[in-house]
Amino acid sequence: MYSETGHSLDSLDVRLLSLLTAEPRIGVLECSRRLGVARGTVQARLDRLTSRGVIRGYGPSIDPVALGYPVTGFLTLEIRQERGHRAVARHLGSIPEVLEAHTITGAGDMMCRVVARSNADLQRVIDLILGYDGVVRCSTIIALDEQIPYRVLPLVTEAATVNR
Repeated sequence: MYSETGHSLDSLDVRLLSLLTAEPRIGVLECSRRLGVARGTVQARLDRLTSRGVIRGYGPSIDPVALGYPVTGFLTLEIRQERGHRAVARHLGSIPEVLEAHTITGAGDMMCRVVARSNADLQRVIDLILGYDGVVRCSTIIALDEQIPYRVLPLVTEAATVNR
């Protein structure tokens, strides 16, 4: 996979990322044993992938449903242009139920994924978002069920094979 910085992923990178995705708590020594390469090679690859931003973190994957937040909503926000995206993003960042936010093209200006304890609680979260002067309007879609959880590994594999 060719990146903007001119680096590519090779088959060892893909195998390493696949192993870490399947078993995120595995150590460097065990990775080297399973991949059949030296420990220093694994560490160097991890350091390189981390410094390039391919690996963004090593934290646990936490399920909001297990924390008591079974409702997921996708909100399209229209914002006051004079306040700017950064100010709205700071406001959204102060609300724990906002999991992510993206500046978008199209009918809205930002899209965010939020979670809530119930539909009534979702209204509370939406009210918090709309309570900020920089947000003009909000359109909400409630997710009924998760069909494909967040994933990146198939993309890694595809990108490495397409750009050989």
